[in-house]
Amino acid sequence: MTFDKSRSAGVLASDIARLYTAALQNRLQPLKLSPAQFLALNELWMDDGLTQSDLTLRLGVEQATMANTLSRMQRDGLIERRPHPEDRRSQQVWLSHHAQTLQAPATLAAVTANDLVLKGLPEAERALFVSMMGRVAAALRGVSAERPES
Repeated sequence: MTFDKSRSAGVLASDIARLYTAALQNRLQPLKLSPAQFLALNELWMDDGLTQSDLTLRLGVEQATMANTLSRMQRDGLIERRPHPEDRRSQQVWLSHHAQTLQAPATLAAVTANDLVLKGLPEAERALFVSMMGRVAAALRGVSAERPES
């Protein structure tokens, strides 16, 4: 038995993710943003004032990864952190004025990179492809959340 990577959903999904990330990074570079910063900003553009824990959960990343991303974003003047008014142990993350001005061009960069992912498909298949990818991702999230049987 041989492994045919051209027929492997995991290998192809990884390839798509790598190519999309490279295209997104290329388009965000003039804005001095990384893909990770864009994802965090996108959540804050929708709901400013989230905590680091909120962002970690929403983006499905490790706490340490989010802490490093937010530190870089604060250093770069994209966010500021303020004490949470109801929880002394946490801080809220707020967009800077500069980050607010980046919403339109950064979103356009992401839409353009996303269009590259779908470029090889006929218009009629694009929504189906995205829907199928969403279902696969949701199923995998459910599997990864399951605990191994003892």
